[in-house]
This record gives sequence, C-alpha cells and structure tokens, in this order.
Amino acid sequence: MSCNEPRRLTLPLDRTDLEGLQAGDACLLTGPLFTLRDAGHIRLLEELDAANCDDLPYGLDGQAIFYAGPTPAAAGRPFGAIGPTTASRMDFAAPRLHDAGIAATVGKGVRSDEVRKACMRNKAVYFVCVGGAAAYLAKCVTASTTLAYDDLGTEALRRIEVVDFPVFVGIDVHGNDVYELA
Repeated sequence: MSCNEPRRLTLPLDRTDLEGLQAGDACLLTGPLFTLRDAGHIRLLEELDAANCDDLPYGLDGQAIFYAGPTPAAAGRPFGAIGPTTASRMDFAAPRLHDAGIAATVGKGVRSDEVRKACMRNKAVYFVCVGGAAAYLAKCVTASTTLAYDDLGTEALRRIEVVDFPVFVGIDVHGNDVYELA
C-alpha cells in the first residue's frame, strides 16, 4: 500500500491508466460519475434482458458507477450528503455490468470473488470510498442530472460531476484486493 500523493484520474477512465493502479493506491477522481444502487441495478439488468443484449444504455459504457443514494440539495450544492453504500449488495449485478463495459465501481467494503474475477477479465477496478464522510463527499459534487428511474428516488440513475473525489483502489485489474493485503 502506497503512502504517496493520491493519483489524479480523469473520468471516464482509460483502461491503460487502470493497468498502472495497485490495490491500496489513493486516487482523486474528477469528471462524470454515475450513481446507482440496488433497485436501480435490478432495473438496468431488466433493460439489458429486454433488449436481449449487453449494450449499456444511458452512456454507461466505459464509465464508473458509484453505489450511493444522495440526499436532497443543501448548502447550495446538488446534495447535502452522498456516501458509499455497501458494495457487496451489488455483487449480483457487477460481473455482468463489467462484462458489458463498466470500467469501475465505487462503494465500501469487500467484494465477492466473482467481482474480483470480473475486474481481472475486463481490466476494471473497484474503488473503495470511506464511509461516514457523506457531507464531505457532497462538497466534491458540482452537478447532478437524473438519467433514469426517477421513481426510485435516491436509487435513481444519476450522472454527477465530481472534482477531486477521494477513493482507494480496492481491487485492481490484476485481481489484487486491498482487504486481503491489509
């Protein structure tokens, strides 16, 4: 695990840039990030099934999904708070979404071996975001647009813009898992 300055990464992520990341690396993300949680994942998988393909809608190909349910706007910002949800709750969908083109996911906690293998197979990463810092993380969000599933409220699919959003590499493209290294 590195104690160096955080790596600055621009979203959407370039797969060749991901190859240089190692589990435990601190990173700052800037650019578009998409929020989606449990119910939204179910809807997205239903859309893929209905289309009988794995072509991601809503411009999600090559993007990063943040497992978060933001609170309403506050303090002149798009959200009052936005914190990570336990990532393992989305393990039922993550391998298929990585296979379809998702380059990264962001959440908190450990992931299944199936997700680790999907990261390796697709040269994708899982970023860990610190829980309990939702008010701070909201300061890193400059804009938000709801793209789909508005009826799901906090679990709707949103495209947010982030600046210097702090994360750590949880699983790298080689399958190294920060929770196994620690």
